[in-house]
Amino acid sequence: MMTTAGQGKVAVSLAGITKRFPGVLANDDVDLDLFEGEIHTILGENGAGKSTLMNVLTGIYRPDDGTISIWGEPVQLRSPKEAIDRGIGMVHQEFKLVQTHTVTENIVLGLGRGLSLVGEQEAAERVAELSERYGLKVDPSAYVWQLSIGEQQRVEILKILYRGARILLLDEPTAVLTPQECDELFVTLRAMREQGHSIVFISHKLDEVMAISDRITVLRGGKNVGTIPAASTNPQELSNLMVGREISFETYAKKETVGEEVLVLDSVSASNDRGLPALVDVSFAVAAGEILGVAGVAGNGQEELAQVITGLRSAIGGAITLSGRDVTQASARDFIEAGVSYVPADRHGVATVGDMSLTHNSVLRRYRESKFSRGPFLHLEAAVEYAERLIEEYGILTPGHETPVRSLSGGNLQKVILAREMTTRHRLLVVMSATRGLDVGATEFVRQTLDEHRHAGAAIVLISEDLEELLSLSDRIAVIFHGRIMGIVDAATARIESLGLMMAGEALSEIAQ
Repeated sequence: MMTTAGQGKVAVSLAGITKRFPGVLANDDVDLDLFEGEIHTILGENGAGKSTLMNVLTGIYRPDDGTISIWGEPVQLRSPKEAIDRGIGMVHQEFKLVQTHTVTENIVLGLGRGLSLVGEQEAAERVAELSERYGLKVDPSAYVWQLSIGEQQRVEILKILYRGARILLLDEPTAVLTPQECDELFVTLRAMREQGHSIVFISHKLDEVMAISDRITVLRGGKNVGTIPAASTNPQELSNLMVGREISFETYAKKETVGEEVLVLDSVSASNDRGLPALVDVSFAVAAGEILGVAGVAGNGQEELAQVITGLRSAIGGAITLSGRDVTQASARDFIEAGVSYVPADRHGVATVGDMSLTHNSVLRRYRESKFSRGPFLHLEAAVEYAERLIEEYGILTPGHETPVRSLSGGNLQKVILAREMTTRHRLLVVMSATRGLDVGATEFVRQTLDEHRHAGAAIVLISEDLEELLSLSDRIAVIFHGRIMGIVDAATARIESLGLMMAGEALSEIAQ
């Protein structure tokens, strides 16, 4: 097998990897080679086997069949510790840092029995040296809570480099970064490649995949359906290979005229769970037939904003009106009855009940309706019929309607939530991270559905860190930073550079247009 980078030794060889779960063949006889000095992207639909394959390579799962070789030596990885001892480290999409510890303390956490044995000064010097070598700028003495999201990601990368990893697995590493931070990360990854590190890059953003990859492996239905040099492919070919059919990249026509204002926020402020300011004097309006995109790096008040406009969090100042009615202090039930649907970012803790079946989760919002109730009891036959319709219409991959939703992949769980909320009557649809973790086929479906709801007259607030998605779908884009709106721009004329600067805290009025 030929590589466009490294041309050297095989760092990792997976041969015939098969992993089964009850009712699911997650990996089916997968072969994959990762070369020294290579950035190798793995693409695939939700449920294609990407996460399972990475869990096999990091020792979380043991394969039912097949072999793993590291630098030519056959190995059996029984735990993540054995993987890191072999030089394999993974940076997860959700960081695993202790906010009240310093950068150095987080990096050495778990080594020895504390800094007294490791040597605090020596560890800090080592962290600084790694930081300088790879362009991962971060202060070793800073506390994690003081760092930006991009800086926290650098700490996660430094943590595995400190432990001697030469093989890095990065799961959706750009999902929480501004465009400028994404560019900086790519500079770092290229520098690591030049120094002989081997990198597995997992992303659904095809423009990024084309920009950073040497080779690309596509998984479909648990099988490796192709490994292609990035220089000899394109996003269209990759999309088609992922889903096994032609994918059309649509441009979504905006409505020429919109209806009356559905949601109006006037100088709304709110606190977070610790009583600190989360939203500060937020004002905007969304009309029927309009998508207002909300951009920002994760953790800048987006979740609190979504909760305030769905009745899950009380505002401490300002006013909220819905279709002309003051709902500032209304309950979540009042918001639902007024026609508000909500797709939260937290799929497990807020949007679903993991141990309950797909059927029961599909009617969580609607069990009071006469269609689904028989007095105090659920009309199970109607609920099952409804769940099976959602499974078919939204292409939810599941063994059946009785499956507990905790066993679904992240993408299929998102489909369950979207299906439930979008098939409920609504005037206002609030959606957070609509396509995060979804493959191109599912993303195409979700975006088309949002566009259809917009054209049917729904007012939509779309909160996302995916600027391409916001620019594609939104009529206007508001940028939030530390709970304040930095500016609202027309999506048709918005500049990526300006959005990135606002995401980093610069007001629109201060940016040269």
